[in-house]
Amino acid sequence: MTAVDPALKATSTTCPYCGVGCGVLATPDGSGGAAISGDPSHPANLGRLCSKGSALGETLGLEDRLLYPMIRCSSGAMEQIAWSDALDHVAHRFAHIVARDGPGAVAFYLSGQLLTEDYYVANKLMKGFIGSANVDTNSRLCMASSVAGHRRAFGADTVPGLYEDLDQADLLILVGSNAAWCHPVLYQRMIANKQRRGARMVVIDPRKTDTSEDADLFLGVKPGSDTALFSGLLVYLADNELIDRDYIARYTAGFDEALVRARAIAGSVAATALATGLSEQDVAAFFQMFAATPRVVTLYSQGVNQSAQGTDKVNAILNCHLATGRIGKIGASPFSLTGQPNAMGGREVGGLANQLAAHMNFTPPDIDRVRRFWKAPRIATHEGLKAVQMFEAIGRGEIKALWVMGTNPAVSLPDADAARDALKKLELLVISENVLSNDTVGAGAHVLLPALAWGEKSGTVTNSERRISRQRAFLAAPGEARPDWWIIGEVAKRLGFGAAFDYKSAAAIFREHAALSSFENNGSRDFDIGALSSVSDEGFDGMSPILWPFRFGDIEPSERFFSGGDFFTNDRKGRFVAPERPVLRTETHEGRPLRLNTGRIRDQWHTMTRTGMSPRLGAHLPEPFIEVHPDDAARYGLADGSFARVTTDHGQCTLRVVVSPRQQRGMLFAPIHWSEANSSSARVGSLVAPFTDPFSGQPEAKATPASIAPYEYVFCGFVLSRKPLKLPDHAWWARATVNGGLGYLIADNADLKGWSSWLRSVAGEELAEYSDFGGGVYRAASFAGDAIETCLFLGPARDAGDWGIVKELFAAGPLADDQRRMLLSGKPAQGLASTGPVVCACFGVGRTTICDAIAAGSRSAAEIGLKLKAGTNCGSCIPELKRLIAQSGTDHDHGKLVAAS
Repeated sequence: MTAVDPALKATSTTCPYCGVGCGVLATPDGSGGAAISGDPSHPANLGRLCSKGSALGETLGLEDRLLYPMIRCSSGAMEQIAWSDALDHVAHRFAHIVARDGPGAVAFYLSGQLLTEDYYVANKLMKGFIGSANVDTNSRLCMASSVAGHRRAFGADTVPGLYEDLDQADLLILVGSNAAWCHPVLYQRMIANKQRRGARMVVIDPRKTDTSEDADLFLGVKPGSDTALFSGLLVYLADNELIDRDYIARYTAGFDEALVRARAIAGSVAATALATGLSEQDVAAFFQMFAATPRVVTLYSQGVNQSAQGTDKVNAILNCHLATGRIGKIGASPFSLTGQPNAMGGREVGGLANQLAAHMNFTPPDIDRVRRFWKAPRIATHEGLKAVQMFEAIGRGEIKALWVMGTNPAVSLPDADAARDALKKLELLVISENVLSNDTVGAGAHVLLPALAWGEKSGTVTNSERRISRQRAFLAAPGEARPDWWIIGEVAKRLGFGAAFDYKSAAAIFREHAALSSFENNGSRDFDIGALSSVSDEGFDGMSPILWPFRFGDIEPSERFFSGGDFFTNDRKGRFVAPERPVLRTETHEGRPLRLNTGRIRDQWHTMTRTGMSPRLGAHLPEPFIEVHPDDAARYGLADGSFARVTTDHGQCTLRVVVSPRQQRGMLFAPIHWSEANSSSARVGSLVAPFTDPFSGQPEAKATPASIAPYEYVFCGFVLSRKPLKLPDHAWWARATVNGGLGYLIADNADLKGWSSWLRSVAGEELAEYSDFGGGVYRAASFAGDAIETCLFLGPARDAGDWGIVKELFAAGPLADDQRRMLLSGKPAQGLASTGPVVCACFGVGRTTICDAIAAGSRSAAEIGLKLKAGTNCGSCIPELKRLIAQSGTDHDHGKLVAAS
């Protein structure tokens, strides 16, 4: 826990991770750090934080920060330059390319990490003044299908439900959502509802994730079959007269056509079972639960959205809620769980290439309205290129200049190798970032512009329930870092648009954004925060979290949409959308017999530029892995803990094997977080096919045909160092931050003597060593004073030494003589025992410690929590605690339990 000066005050701000939008209290420690806690007054989380939010204080260091503008010089090296020179260069090059090739030759690629004010200014510059709609965002990769589905059904990108519905629902359906790991604060609200009110839970997912542990019904559907499942549900509801015909007649259109199409896709329980790979009994049980429960919330996330049929999946879900009138009511709504802290704010200001600001579209009336409000000289008149299309255009040489803000597309885009190669072709690659290096920077950035990081930013974000919250600065800006909106505005001024971009504060931008939302609105558009358009600077600083819409004249904001119709289509009726028959874009075949599914893990975020700084967040799953069903493991000769090479038509990765019956046969799962900066062969985005949904442009990230084969390494082990190291090119490695420095988990087939030479080259000749080259064992360490400076442990398979114990010694500082002697022996030092891999990241509790508590009589997650605190903060480790308890019931040998866990 960070020591806090009592004289320092807590700042109320908002977490920078997922779309839950948790309130955070940050109390600076006066030395560049801060103590972090949940804000009990914030309605999104009421004081609770997940493991990532709880560890925010560990991510505030400046070690890897970009602190000054930099430009690539003729030698290829990056050199520091003055802000004025950097901005002049960017503006001059953009102006030159636009004059030569037209506005379609330039583009912005933005991020859900930006604040709404940053997003607003970027969109205004590109769409209103440069005259191109080539401005898209990494939110295209996570929620664009929800946007498209909402617009088709509702006439606007409107989320009708609220978080309080999770407390009041009697049935919670999670589709393609591992909320226990990805939205744990909301998931704990659902679990509390189960415990308090007896709500039931259905989980629909090809993988049996931790979210399924508490499900009353788990439906392990075939990949891509969500549309068939909900089409079958619609048919069942209609055939059994379980629809709300009055709601349909008064408030909707298109029901009959949608029902005909649904019958063609899945016309019966039996047909639905066949299409989804489920049993008829489970399908019937799900249909009956939905039909019999008026208060039902269907929550969907990346498993639905990240699909080449994602928009149809969304509309198949929305159809069932429209047909039963279960929308916009307490405890009854469809609900999209967004992945980023400000994906919603970006949508509000037109952050997607196919939208204009304030939820307006590329229609002649909306184009003219925004043009007049902005006094925009050359407003874009048609949609721009969506993310995947944008990078394909860069690869073809059609886009010459790109400005990337706060994201890492060289890792996160599908077919990431092609995306990285495309970046190298640009005449101008400008990157606004707060990290000095990532894969996108390494792809050939010409200009780096230092942006503020979380803790230094001030502005607003909007969460998944339409709640606008303030993000407030509690740390001073380091070096010459500046707000993104200021950087964009300064370039705009140099392009000749100074009068429209003369902003003095984030509050001024917010007022303009709010005024545009109400401009010529009169209730015709869903997004309207006109009541906030005259907020003072002081009022903005003190603004409490607030829902939209909040129209002129409203005393309080409205909370719900559509319970009484009044949609945002031309006739104000909701639309049933008839989905196409679901067909996966690619087929497996003999050379690619499996399907690769990608996603997130519990304690990491995107490409780890922030979470990778936290020792405890890296301790749960420190290595990139591939999850395989036992039958597939046996078929392809894979063993748990070994390595495998995964190959698709787009790339290959080498990953640690995890054999798990929770994985579906014929499917593989790999996490997305490792990049070239923190691993040698785990850029999973390079494996993913660049197929996109025809309506949303969102890429398919869940079903790429793949093959897998064992890959053997003779040696495994680890390196610990106080500073970053360049490991030998022949090694497999994955990097994690540890207390006191960095850890590298490694595997290799090279001669151990070569490793000894390498260590001397980075650590010096004064080494304490233990070598048994014949037995395949090498351990060595260098010291600064009595503390470990660098150490290397290598051995056959898992016999390299205890990573957990050596990490403790590394972090301990000066070692006693007996500890130094025991360090290289391979035996535990006196009084030290490994706590095992971390299970509870919030409190750093390891598996061995938990297994000891179970062996001592703790028979529930609650009892373990009372004894160890594990599971008592965000609760995302509770499913793993339950599995360890269940395992202990069938294996009474505690030693075996610890080894197996």
